[in-house]
Amino acid sequence: MTSIPHILSGISIVLLVIYGIDVLVGGGGAGEGFLPFDAMTRGIGFGLPPIILSFIAFFMSKNPPFKGLGIMLMITGILIIIGGAISISASSESENASRMLGEGGSLIAIGTIIIVLGALKIKKSQTKVV
Repeated sequence: MTSIPHILSGISIVLLVIYGIDVLVGGGGAGEGFLPFDAMTRGIGFGLPPIILSFIAFFMSKNPPFKGLGIMLMITGILIIIGGAISISASSESENASRMLGEGGSLIAIGTIIIVLGALKIKKSQTKVV
């Protein structure tokens, strides 16, 4: 069953995949991928909305519990953690190393929270209502 929370979570995953592919294609540089944006604009436009949409999707879907949504939230969290890890690994090569290290750590924390929300959604879907 497709619902608004599923759609929001799907949009989140698509935005993160586009973001990740652009970074991989362009090596993370400004305007070097297929998107003509610098790293900050790309992060605000393609990284921040998935975080916000994931929280909205979780809190919108009170009843019934959706196992599929939980899996989608976990995928979103994993993609965010991967982005944070890449940011941390790239920080050793950057002049803004401390800023990138902080951003990467924040992304890992946010991704972990979204994974926990997804796990909660899956756990709620497995409990039987008597």
